[in-house]
Amino acid sequence: MSHRSLNLQARLDALVDAGAHRIVASVDTVLAEGVRCGASDVHFEPTLAALEINFRIDGVMRAVAFLPRDLTPNVIARLKVMSDLLTYRIDIPQEGALRAEASKRVPDMRVSTFPTVHGEKAVVRVFHRMNKLLGLDELGLPNDIRSSLERMLLERSGAIFLTGPSGSGKTTTIYACLRRLAHDGVGRHIVTIEDPVEQLVDGVSQSQVRPGTEFDFARGLRSILRQDPDVIMVGEIRDRETASVAIEAALTGHLVFSTLHAGSSAGVVGRLLEMGVEPYLLTSAIKGILNQRLLRRSCASCGSDDASLGALPHCERCLGTGYHGRFLIAELLIPDMAFRRAVLDQCDTDGLTEAAMKSGLRPIRAAADEFVAQAQTSRSEVERVLGPI
Repeated sequence: MSHRSLNLQARLDALVDAGAHRIVASVDTVLAEGVRCGASDVHFEPTLAALEINFRIDGVMRAVAFLPRDLTPNVIARLKVMSDLLTYRIDIPQEGALRAEASKRVPDMRVSTFPTVHGEKAVVRVFHRMNKLLGLDELGLPNDIRSSLERMLLERSGAIFLTGPSGSGKTTTIYACLRRLAHDGVGRHIVTIEDPVEQLVDGVSQSQVRPGTEFDFARGLRSILRQDPDVIMVGEIRDRETASVAIEAALTGHLVFSTLHAGSSAGVVGRLLEMGVEPYLLTSAIKGILNQRLLRRSCASCGSDDASLGALPHCERCLGTGYHGRFLIAELLIPDMAFRRAVLDQCDTDGLTEAAMKSGLRPIRAAADEFVAQAQTSRSEVERVLGPI
């Protein structure tokens, strides 16, 4: 643990010993510390011995403190009360957002509970205001990729896809695209269908699907097409029907952009082919695919070229991890004739990747290697995010 984590544990121990109001104060203390440390997620994880508290900082989970196991039901119940969830249902997952009065001193937060063999666990997603409302020129994209993406957003039709695992910054990028469209797209009707709506954008008509009801992505997207849109943002493509409707919309005069989970830019095409979208439709519809990741930046205060080896245990800047902050790396696939032929031939992902490389794709690992050479990050961090070669 870092010295900050030890301070948190000492404060929690004091609150537990105090007795009165210990649950409310303990939860408030943990959430406030998570915000102060820049955690994107605060985990309350029950185990056989204790209620463990973990922070996800710069994409990495860190154990920071614990509470006595017998406090678990009350702590989770407190989080449910703060987010208007059902306190008496402990057998089903639930999701909610902190009420304004509960979160007035902290950023917006979303709460998710889930039953486990040791009791309910809870994860609080923290939306830091300082990380929101970034423009395309503030994301850190390479100039050539940013310029190409900006040109795509001026297109009147076609599909633009973003890919990357959870926590890779896709949401930040897609909202930056929405704000650019809203700012530059005078006379264009921009609509979204999301799950959930995480940021409100002026000039954009936003809607949120309701899983388990008739208002899912596929049905919502079909209905949106009858709302006379020019630009459509689909939060995520998860199934064949949504994929088919999105591609159809891109081919009939709409600019569509969405996210889809895949390991690479070429892998997005592979996923769509697996979903049953016809190859000839993909070659006509797709304008570009952006694949991105976030790498932790080596801590300047620790003064080491290798963050994984040179971390100072009590560094105030990086909390003893050797890293402080993250930066974006990306690859942008713009299909050319050779790549389209590979799609029509229904090549596997390896074949599509090879075709993309021959077409001039600069792979994301090459971008990461440059930052390693500049001592901006470490080789171990690249392998953590992208996997070993």
